[in-house]
Amino acid sequence: MAEPLKNYYDISVATIIAQMLQHVESDFDSEGFIDHVQRGYDQLELMDRGRKIAAALKVFLPDDFKQAVAILLASLDSPVTQEEKNSLASFIFLPHTIYVTDNGLDYFDISMQAHYELTQRFTSEFAIRPFIQRYPEKCLVLLAQWATDKNLHVRRLVSEGTRPRLPWASRLPEFIEDPSPVIELLELLKDDTELYVRRSVANNLNDIGKDHPELLADIAKKWLKDASKDRVWLVKHALRSAVKRGEQGALQALGYGHVADIKFQHIAITPEKARMGASVQINFELVNQASKTVALMVDFAIYFIKANGKANPKVFKLKAAELAPKQSQVFSKKVSLKPMTTRTLYAGSHQVEVIINGRNTLIGEFDLR
Repeated sequence: MAEPLKNYYDISVATIIAQMLQHVESDFDSEGFIDHVQRGYDQLELMDRGRKIAAALKVFLPDDFKQAVAILLASLDSPVTQEEKNSLASFIFLPHTIYVTDNGLDYFDISMQAHYELTQRFTSEFAIRPFIQRYPEKCLVLLAQWATDKNLHVRRLVSEGTRPRLPWASRLPEFIEDPSPVIELLELLKDDTELYVRRSVANNLNDIGKDHPELLADIAKKWLKDASKDRVWLVKHALRSAVKRGEQGALQALGYGHVADIKFQHIAITPEKARMGASVQINFELVNQASKTVALMVDFAIYFIKANGKANPKVFKLKAAELAPKQSQVFSKKVSLKPMTTRTLYAGSHQVEVIINGRNTLIGEFDLR
């Protein structure tokens, strides 16, 4: 079993931060700071541990926010050894971002400059969202400038911080309702040289598409015109959820919106009576009966039984394919039936559908015991 992430974020994090601060502020009370943090620390989860350290920063740094931030930022590059534990070294700066957000909302310029520095060490994608909500116009102007910054982490923050539905973060309802200001920023980033940034742009568009599917399809069609290989990848990644949902606009943007004249043959769902903890194998062959080559986006769905007895589909990606006239292709997938933290399995008959260019066809079922 994997070690919980919080175990890597032990009290040594507070010790390192105290050493960094004392390096630039010799009278910083390291001993008092660590003692303050460690009270009840072991009982907290990862994010709450970050908040606990941030609260201690409030107590032990100067009351004047500008002075406190100056000390905090000066400490960022202190020559203190940080162990690379499970890629959590950057999490040293999680409390810094929380501190700035919790205490700096009335100090826009100072706080945003702090986030500019901090995001280059640990992402400020969560921490800037309260500033976007309080100062939307000022933030948009600043983020447009950051979209051309030389640092890739700053450029990524422009996209990631404005995602309307960023996971594990507060939503941005104003951008959910009207994403046009965000799209203007994404236009500046869509051909960024770094995949790290382009992936964030795709994820932001994916968020937007959940509320504005037609807008997402229109952007995809626009961006695909004379697109580079990198931008094609970005658009496909942005459309992944819309394709799973079978949205015709997204499928049309990718060239899969037409009704295909396809015949099924050699369908096999084995075993017919499957056991929890085992797996089920799904096989079928598609034959193009049209007189011209067809482009196919092929997925399938299993309707898993829920606790209330109803069945909800879980879509599994297969592949895109092109079939010449009369050409056939075999598709297969083995699906694990082991219980997962994200899916509880229940006994019963489970239907299987194949999804071709967003259109569903029932091909059979299996009985889960």
